Parts: sequence; C-alpha cells; structure tokens
Amino acid sequence: MTTTKSDHSSSQPGPAAETAAAAAPAPLPIIQSDKPYSPGLAGVIAAETAIGYVDGLNGRLLYRGYPIGQLVEKGTYGQVAELLWTGEWRKSARLVPAVIPENVLCAMHELPDHTHPMDALRTAVSVWGAWRRPHWPPTVDQARELVAFAPSALAAFHRMRQGLDVVPPNQKLSLAGGFLQQLTGKDPDPAAARALDAYFVVGAEHGLNASTFTCRVIISTRSDLASAVCGAIGALKGPLHGGAPAEVVSQLHEIGSPERAEKWVREAIARGDKIMGFGHRVYRAYDPRAAALRKVAEGMADMADWLDTAVKVEDVVLRIFGELKPDHVIKTNVEYYAAAVLQGVGLPPDLFPPTFALARMAGWSAHAIEQASADKLIRPDARYVGSPETSVPDFNR
Repeated sequence: MTTTKSDHSSSQPGPAAETAAAAAPAPLPIIQSDKPYSPGLAGVIAAETAIGYVDGLNGRLLYRGYPIGQLVEKGTYGQVAELLWTGEWRKSARLVPAVIPENVLCAMHELPDHTHPMDALRTAVSVWGAWRRPHWPPTVDQARELVAFAPSALAAFHRMRQGLDVVPPNQKLSLAGGFLQQLTGKDPDPAAARALDAYFVVGAEHGLNASTFTCRVIISTRSDLASAVCGAIGALKGPLHGGAPAEVVSQLHEIGSPERAEKWVREAIARGDKIMGFGHRVYRAYDPRAAALRKVAEGMADMADWLDTAVKVEDVVLRIFGELKPDHVIKTNVEYYAAAVLQGVGLPPDLFPPTFALARMAGWSAHAIEQASADKLIRPDARYVGSPETSVPDFNR
C-alpha cells in the first residue's frame, strides 16, 4: 500500500501539535461529595431556633414554649407577635392598624384591577422597603412597623379594585378588627374580629417551612427585612404552601351537602385526587391549629350551617381514609378550619392567601431577627449530575 502525503500528515502530528497536546492538561474527574442528598432538604437541620416547636408525631405546636391552643384561647395577635419577637409575654402588648405611606398608596393605585392580591401585598412591602430603607440587622421596631401597616395596604388594594375609597385605619381597634373595618368600611362585629385575631395567632409561626426558610436565607446574606418578607410572600404564593383554604371552600361547595360526601370522597380517592384540608408533611396526628380553629368556628353564630356541613364532611373523609388507606396517617390540617373562619368573617377566597401572609409576618420577622443574630450565610451544596469535563470544540478549524 502506498502512503500519500495527506495520509502521513493526518496520522503523524507535527511539532506544533505535539507541543499543544503536551500543554493541554487531561480533564479532571468529577468528584462527588459523600454527603447524603435529601430532596427538598427533608429532614435536614438547617437552623437552630428558640421561636417555635412543631411536634408532628404528637400533634403539638409551641410558640416560645406556649401551646397554640392556650395562645388562641387566652392571647391576642399583638401579644403573640411580641412573644415571638422578644421571647417575653407582655399582657399590655397591642398591634393596631397603621397609616399607609403615601408612596405605597400611589403604587397600589397603579396596579391593574386583575392583580392577584398576593402580588399587591408583595408590591406594598417592596415599596415600603424602598421608602423606609430598613437597615441590617432587622429589629423588633422594624417588625412592628411592617406588621402594622401591611393589613392596611392589603385592605386598600381590595377597596381600590372595587372602585371604592380607601378607609383610613381606626387605631382604637385591634389589627384584625381594623383590617375588617378597612375592608368593609363598617365597624367589625366583635365576634368576627376575635375569630380573625385567633386565625392570625394560629398562622403566625410554623417552624422552618418554605416561606420562613426563604426569609432566613435572604436575611443570611445581610439583606434587609423588606427584601426577606417579599421573598417569603413569593414562596407562600405557591399553591403547595399558602393557597389551600380557598380550595377547601371550593371543595365543600362542590360536595354541597353531607349526604353527598360519601360518594364524592370515594370517587375522588379512586381518581387519585387530593382531598384539600387533609394530610400534612409534618403532622402524623390531628393538626393542633385545626383543633384550635374548629373551636373558634364553632363559636361563630353565623357559621352554623356551613360549619355543620364541614364537620360532617370531615368525619366522612377521616372514616374513608382510615378504611381505604389504613397504613397512611391522614388527619385534618389547619387549612380545613382556616377556610371556615375566613369565610365566616366575610373574606373573599382570593384574600385567603394574603391574609395568611399577614398572619405569618410576625413569625417571618421573628426568624429574620434570630437569623441575623446568628449571622451565618446559608449556602448548602448541590450534587452535580451533569456531563464530565470536556473540551469545547474548535469551530474555527
């Protein structure tokens, strides 16, 4: 066989090619960490906290050591917020609705009527932060100011989208009562104001959930409280976190009556549909927040018929789950009776998620203060599962 010049040049590299080959290092292997991977960070201890304790196995929730049922029965949201922020129980502690800064009102006016109320609330907090410029580290005074103005801002947006005048805050009322007054323009029914205050207490704190973790991550970068709460609102907006009470209302309306519950529930389970208001990532017992809110709902005179349906449907769901899924512990969660309370005080369903955010602001800000005191950047690792190291093709040759 005769060897041509082209054959020889392609098979035998010249001096320049040999030099380049010698200079190029061999790709390094991808070295994987031997740390365990936990999807969604499930079970990973990412913080130490003295704020709240969630005991899923035994169905307990403690704020600074106090059981949630006792806090709902004996406390107010103002007292509970102060407890979360400072660790002290102050009988005289109050939170009252605050005046909305003018630039926040201007921003609310610019939002289109179809804006989701969660987006409106996030915008209000963002504009408040741009105006107020809260410094790092976050403080209790910053938390009090934010928590006091946010309900006024949400109520103002709700009025604006209906073409109604904004109602100024009545600082003789509680934060919950003032929120109802600013929504409707009428003095709130005392029982409704107390019921909403109880909902605020129940919603104030719940460990290292997705929105609270988001808040702590942002604060860990030494960002400000407004930025952290905006991020938390964004996390809470997701349907896997903060939207379930509204879906419970739709579900109960679809069921219609206790007599239809058995057939509806069995068909839903057969289809693999999720029954809203049941099951929880943490609790393996009856959610203590649901128990506390059920007592509140039972005390609301105007809720008798709707609550009677909810209670009877709950009994049917729990019985059928026990029959069809005996190996799965599925109990009532907080969203089920949150729906009863929020509907009972007259809130439209699209205000349920941002009202949850109003309640959770006390917990978010408490965690922000605690995270800042630790002053440790939250920066977990990720396991790389992509391609091995390789050279970029030389497209010029």
